[in-house]
Amino acid sequence: MKKYLAILLAVVLMVGLVACGPPATPDPTDGPKPTDGPTVTDAPVETEEPWVSRDPNVGTVIYGSSTEISGDWGRALWTNNATDRLIRELTDAYSTIVYNKEAVYVANPTVVKALETEETEDGTKIFKITINEGLVYNNGDPITAKDFIAGALFGCTSEMQELQAKSTAYMDLVGGEAYLKGEADFVSGIRLYDDYTFSFEIVEDKLPYYYDITYAAAYPMHYLRWFGEDVDILDDGEGAYFNDEYTYDNIKDNVEKERFLSDNRVSAGPYTLVEYDDSAKQATLVKNDLFAGNLYGEKPEIEKIVIIKAEDETWPDALKTHVFNVYDKVTGGDDVNTAMDIIDELGFDFAQYDRAGYGKLVFQSDFSPIQFIEVRHAIAYLLDRPEFAETFCGGWGGLVHGPYGVAQWMYQEAEEWLEDNLNKYPASLDSAIKSLEDGGWVLDANGDEYKGEGLRHKEVTAEEAGEFPHVVKLDDGRILMRLEIEWLSTENNTVSELLKVMLAENENTKKAGMQINRTEVDFTELLNWMYREGSIDERYKVPTYSMYNLAANFTPVYDPSYDWTMDPELVALGFNERYLFDEQMDQLSMDMVYGIEAGDDEAFLDLWKQFIQRWNLLLPELPLYSNTYITVIPDWIENFDMTPFWGFEDAIVGATIRK
Repeated sequence: MKKYLAILLAVVLMVGLVACGPPATPDPTDGPKPTDGPTVTDAPVETEEPWVSRDPNVGTVIYGSSTEISGDWGRALWTNNATDRLIRELTDAYSTIVYNKEAVYVANPTVVKALETEETEDGTKIFKITINEGLVYNNGDPITAKDFIAGALFGCTSEMQELQAKSTAYMDLVGGEAYLKGEADFVSGIRLYDDYTFSFEIVEDKLPYYYDITYAAAYPMHYLRWFGEDVDILDDGEGAYFNDEYTYDNIKDNVEKERFLSDNRVSAGPYTLVEYDDSAKQATLVKNDLFAGNLYGEKPEIEKIVIIKAEDETWPDALKTHVFNVYDKVTGGDDVNTAMDIIDELGFDFAQYDRAGYGKLVFQSDFSPIQFIEVRHAIAYLLDRPEFAETFCGGWGGLVHGPYGVAQWMYQEAEEWLEDNLNKYPASLDSAIKSLEDGGWVLDANGDEYKGEGLRHKEVTAEEAGEFPHVVKLDDGRILMRLEIEWLSTENNTVSELLKVMLAENENTKKAGMQINRTEVDFTELLNWMYREGSIDERYKVPTYSMYNLAANFTPVYDPSYDWTMDPELVALGFNERYLFDEQMDQLSMDMVYGIEAGDDEAFLDLWKQFIQRWNLLLPELPLYSNTYITVIPDWIENFDMTPFWGFEDAIVGATIRK
């Protein structure tokens, strides 16, 4: 075996320069004697008035979120809405690998004492981690190596799949798949050496990997709470495994409880979730005094964070009247301009940064008219996207043509190429009609030639028709699908209202022979339908809506592998949420991260371009905008450093209170 450099994380002593003091004051006896005459006294010094904040809630952050909380804290193994993720990031920390303010992944010195890598003769790669002693959960329970491997080991069990959670751990780790299938009694690729040392061994066909260091990433899972006090993690020298008490029947109630438990939740982050009111969609977090710090050694100074739902229609008044004092990720030109006016008027501060993400229409392409590429193209031609982006962003953003944001390095490197090589789908009724005609949408409800009245129809197979309700079966046996699309959107949403006017109710949509039906729900409900989240309710598993509007933000890891998988077992687990099955997309999404050496940006960028170009043709989503964000903060918060990849949950840990 070839041994590679061990990255030892030492304490760096910061030695500051001693500032020179002012020159010594001359002794008055050294100079000339004062002359007789009137005494001159110095003018009184004006004292500065003490600073007083205009916020009545100094010391407490009240965070207004445009996305309501669902209350699923399950490590993103089931659902992953933005505000739930925010709360998890504030309460679950101590990952062995984290990204820094420059969006570079590094070993976390607060957690990792040593990280060693080793390439084996079999082509696998071992990441051996020694954690620092003394780390504890917020209730004082010690954190050991078992807690760090619990999540990966859980991901290698059939019980995880029975619980309808999703993880790729069993595919990445040597012996993971054999353990999941019951063909091995341990996972040879997960080793537990002692209370503070463990390792992960990665299978050969997942190497090289562009984000190689993230294979060493793990954060603690309090396995005794998740799986029960009788469950243990063991290693007899060949690999880690759960003891016999780990069975589906024994763990299911614990998992369900821990997934949603909110009051005084046991965790290991800078903050503790002490209360969640589901009816009010309000969460309360307090500072965790046992937190050892982030990668910079920072610990929170702000004692309390309350997260509430901010409504699109009333957030300006709520901000003005101090209902909340932080409004994160303000988006849309009108809202940004309103926020800037409030900042000027009431003395708030703000952070401004380009978005590493985009707003979009999401298509699910395994049923309904959306399953046909010509319909997706037609929708793109029917929506004037440049006008939409300009109307919504109001100069604080613009249009993108693929799954990327303007803050990402790939976009910045390839901006000219993207402009020259991607189809922009310019608004055109004629182009929409041609696309539909090319796709066979040329019949009326009786199966005769479409004459321009009513809705278009297409002859389809029984398999294509599926259980879609807008289908007509003719006496001659033909099955016709009506060009009627079910769209699910969120309530009181500016983007939704704009899409309603510019697409669903636009006269050109009607002229094209298409009908788009809008259903409004809250955001949690929307995600349940989009994820087909059977663990919440079996009804969500039934394909019902094929178009959604929402947005996405990226982390520094741009890894779409498995997002386009054609493996039916993975699809059943919840991968490929767009249900678009294309061999080339599947291959490109894997090749651009697997098979690329870490640091080979040129090779990654080349495959990224090919992936984006294929995506732009198949159009599994319709990009709407990528914008500039504004985050409003109160005047008493200082040292709040926010960037596209260093979000509120990161910046607030290092923030201080103005005295």
